[in-house]
Amino acid sequence: QKDPESSKKEQLSVKKLRVVLFALCSSTEQAAQHFRNPPRRIQRWLRRFQEFQDDHPELSEGKYLSLEAEEKLAEWVLTQREQQLPVNEETLFQKATKIGRSLEGGFQISYEWAVRFMLRHHLSGHTRRGVSHPLPKEIQGNAGAFVEFVQRQIHTQQLPLSVIGAVDEISLFLDVEILGKEVALQTVGNGEPWCDLVLTVLADGSVLPALVTSKCHLPSPTNVPSSILLESKENGCGDDEIMELWAARVWREHMELLGAPKGMLVLDCHRTHLSEEVLAMLSSAGTLPAVIPAGCSSRIQPLDVCLKRSLKKFLQEKWRESSLELAGSESSELLQPLLGWLGEALEILGNCRELIRRSFLVAGVLPGPAGRAGSPRSNGDEQEELIAAMEERLSLGKNRESAMEFQEFLPHDPEILQRLFEGESEAESFHGFEEADLELMEM
Repeated sequence: QKDPESSKKEQLSVKKLRVVLFALCSSTEQAAQHFRNPPRRIQRWLRRFQEFQDDHPELSEGKYLSLEAEEKLAEWVLTQREQQLPVNEETLFQKATKIGRSLEGGFQISYEWAVRFMLRHHLSGHTRRGVSHPLPKEIQGNAGAFVEFVQRQIHTQQLPLSVIGAVDEISLFLDVEILGKEVALQTVGNGEPWCDLVLTVLADGSVLPALVTSKCHLPSPTNVPSSILLESKENGCGDDEIMELWAARVWREHMELLGAPKGMLVLDCHRTHLSEEVLAMLSSAGTLPAVIPAGCSSRIQPLDVCLKRSLKKFLQEKWRESSLELAGSESSELLQPLLGWLGEALEILGNCRELIRRSFLVAGVLPGPAGRAGSPRSNGDEQEELIAAMEERLSLGKNRESAMEFQEFLPHDPEILQRLFEGESEAESFHGFEEADLELMEM
């Protein structure tokens, strides 16, 4: 029997549009928890919204942002997510109003416009086919130039897959006021993270040790999995320091172990990933930083294709399962279970070499078979398949209704960071790489 609610073609109420916008900005699951609505109902509302829009295109006209202004707003959403900063009703409306103020005749902000904007620019928080959608025009060209640069360097330098790496962080935020609740652990926040995880994978499918930095000291005896390097300091580690520690303890050690003269590292341009110290360390290891232009990570960072979102989901599910028994613990006592869960995940990821290798292909860092780039559609199919395979390996969402998420619409939480690499470094210091080639990366 057909659901009578789904057959109605009237516009959604403001109340329902708020719920749908929340789901598009974060996740269906979080919207379901926040508004106490079943995930399937929220998905049904979204489908109804789209059907109504398709049937009544004339209602979309009004004093809205121009396409150019919307593209600027879409860029802002993408860069916020890269830095794990909140994209929600409040921040989206604030930014849209700021952009709209400069327009002649004003700007009518509404929930209906906001939902339509998120869908039109493929910004929903859970799409499993992100690589198939175009980026805003301004940054789409930057992404293309980046892919071309990286593939040319790999080809001309004849770099083996074992020296082509991708690195990124996941910051975890802990709300100590609500430790016993499922939502106490988040991967989006404005404040200081409880801890940072730095993940590194190689184009041959290998996973390097993860660096975990935290203010918390583990109560002894310490039990840290061998796949994790833990750095805990009373005042925490600054962004520069995290990357310097990582460059020295993870990347340089890897390059020295291989005895490789040259390598390449894919990383984004945020969070001062490229301080002078980090640049000097990469250079001494013969490694060229391939810097992803701002806003492009969701399409061309191999770690974003499926691994980071799956790992975040894994850690949050583990937290959910344990949240009641962890209530009343000190934050330092919570570090031990986190390290255990991360060690468990890294062990599984270590056996996913083929999935990781394919992530580099889908992101465009490696050229496809016979040097061909996959079509957006085939890359989207591949990404969807990779995410499903990775989630299956990690046994995610087995018993939760919310595992039935918008297959087509929705991505997990954000990413990380903030702009850098203004061409300040000495190009010739990356020996073996042509200066003319490196200029391309200074965008």
